Amino acid sequence: MKLTDISPAIALTPLDGRYHSQTSCLVEYLSEPALNRERMRVEVEWMILLANGYDANNFTPIVKGVNPLSDEECEYLRSIPENFDKDGIARHAAHEAVTHHDVKAVEYYIDDALDQAEEKLGHKTQLSSLKTLVHFACTSEDINNLSIARCVKNAVKNVYRPQLDSIVDYLTQKAQEYRDMPLLSLTHGQPATPTTLGKELAVYAYRLKRQQKHLNAQEYLGKINGATGTFGAHVAAFPEVDWISVSKEFVENRMGLDFNPLTTQIESHDWQAELYSTVSHINHILHNLAVDVWMYISRGVFVQVPVKGATGSSTMPHKVNPIRFENAEANLEISCALFDTLCATLTESRWQRDLTDSTTQRNIGSAFGYAVLALNNLFGGLQSIHPNADFMSKELDDNWEVLGEPIQTAMRAEEIAGVEGMERPYEQVKELMRGHHITQEDVEAFISSRNFDDETAKRLTSLTPATYTGLASKLIDFLK
Repeated sequence: MKLTDISPAIALTPLDGRYHSQTSCLVEYLSEPALNRERMRVEVEWMILLANGYDANNFTPIVKGVNPLSDEECEYLRSIPENFDKDGIARHAAHEAVTHHDVKAVEYYIDDALDQAEEKLGHKTQLSSLKTLVHFACTSEDINNLSIARCVKNAVKNVYRPQLDSIVDYLTQKAQEYRDMPLLSLTHGQPATPTTLGKELAVYAYRLKRQQKHLNAQEYLGKINGATGTFGAHVAAFPEVDWISVSKEFVENRMGLDFNPLTTQIESHDWQAELYSTVSHINHILHNLAVDVWMYISRGVFVQVPVKGATGSSTMPHKVNPIRFENAEANLEISCALFDTLCATLTESRWQRDLTDSTTQRNIGSAFGYAVLALNNLFGGLQSIHPNADFMSKELDDNWEVLGEPIQTAMRAEEIAGVEGMERPYEQVKELMRGHHITQEDVEAFISSRNFDDETAKRLTSLTPATYTGLASKLIDFLK
């Protein structure tokens, strides 16, 4: 039995196979049928604008010889993409099998619907004679760039952002919850100045919040200006029309995008490169988070909550593997690779047009798919861990040498003030602490042997690794 003979067809990629349940939400916006449906929306809205003009209270057709469309006719046109179902996908595919051109197939699909208008409406309508208005003065890229921009914008708004926001909100919540929970820092893998668990989570929340601002300010550009961006065909047909204003009205107010007045045949895709660069940057931050948490789990700072019935290892029953973080790590890397390729490829085009962007853009869904899959696993992983306070406390108590920093810094202050015996403070503390196991008694003995004033000596003696966290707790307030 060949796997290729099995019906329905077996998915080639894990996004549509193993992980389909986690990524299927993107099908509504970034699949091939979603793109074709959006193309139909662009086409019919362009028809309505050309037939009815700008002013909803005083319909004046932009294209002469066309009567303004009634509300019923507009509703019928808009129903074409909204009713694009399984049978519609098959009919579009049948047209494309003949045309070998997906946008032309959309045009013919709409033509079919116009042919059926009188039958479905139950009376005469001018829609049956408006085939010429479909795709009027448009190049395929006029339709494509607007459709892709709308697909991507809606995917970010309705799928990607909610999942990213959930992680940021969760990190912010946990940063507040653990703001006072002391944690031994490791710099270069070695014990270092203590921090708090909340502050370390806040670092990631703050980094991600900055990227959220970039997403909030993101432009989604569009154009509808003809074969080489000159409105040549538009002016040839109706030279008296202010086509630049018509285009701007359509892109901004009908399509909900930002108007790009200067393009070749293609919209230059710079906005896409900017967006994908931001998402890739977010991926890298999340990758850093996933790796850090993985190592915290390995170290014992975080404990995982076992899932009943789950198997951590096929041979070692005791194991609870941090697989969600590993899954996120790997899928973030794949997503970054795809987004980085999109950024590099989409910003270049040979002269006025080549087709590399068309092929590349078919992978937008995959790039977001791996990102969403990673977000899903990372969020699930974060929800399945909790701090191991006993371990964190013991780890701090085993590393009194981290108090060498505040002691030698206080000695520096005393040296500046002219106090005797405080010379070369770094070297004095280094001789005591470097390469030795230091206890609380060792620290207190060192402090008492130096000429600190009573207040400073008391302040230093009261320090412990668990209390030497500086302003870590207060820094959480910057997340507000």
